[in-house]
Amino acid sequence: MQQAIKVLLVDDQILFREGLAQLLSSQEDMDIVGEAGNGLEAVEKARELRPDLIVMDIRMPGMNGLEATRIIKTDLPDTRIVMLTVSDSDEDLFQAIKHGAIGYLLKNLKARRLFDQLRSAYRGEAALSPYLAMRVLEEFARERRREEATTSYRGRLTDREKGVLQLVVNGLTNKEIGNQVGIAESTVKRHIHNILEKLQMENRVQAAAYAVRSGLVGTGEEGSFSAGQG
Repeated sequence: MQQAIKVLLVDDQILFREGLAQLLSSQEDMDIVGEAGNGLEAVEKARELRPDLIVMDIRMPGMNGLEATRIIKTDLPDTRIVMLTVSDSDEDLFQAIKHGAIGYLLKNLKARRLFDQLRSAYRGEAALSPYLAMRVLEEFARERRREEATTSYRGRLTDREKGVLQLVVNGLTNKEIGNQVGIAESTVKRHIHNILEKLQMENRVQAAAYAVRSGLVGTGEEGSFSAGQG
């Protein structure tokens, strides 16, 4: 007989957790080895019990399910984690997948569907509804297009824009950049606007982080340049 799947349940709502435990225990191939009421308990229980599968809520007091997932997947990469939540937020969905969850299920699904999805997750298959899977694929496609656009545009920054970006990385404000370079603050704002558009970034923090990570500029004070550079 096939060994039962060792399952850890994580949810701060005790009645829901107990009901879920009873539901899953009705399946011969599932063994509830432990329960936890928040993310921190989940991390501790996972390290102690080393379950095959963790069914995790997102919204919990203290450490939430997303952070717990990140930590557990770092410590126990072979453990499968499925989020079971009421949240259909794109941000929660994408963060869960990025942190290593293999599945994302909503609490309104039927029991038989839940059983099937958890077994799929245990086998290493993505446990997502077709609708949620499409949203994940669309987001990854958007990220790929953003990365391609960023790579394409990074070489199109002018020397002036690269210099301004370096000073942003160095932590200077628009006014300080203008004073150092010898241009008006409004001109600095225009340069930064152009930089953000070319790099497909939303704000200067993202642009600075990307610039350092990609080697587009340095991390020190070497970015000073004269007003005559174009």
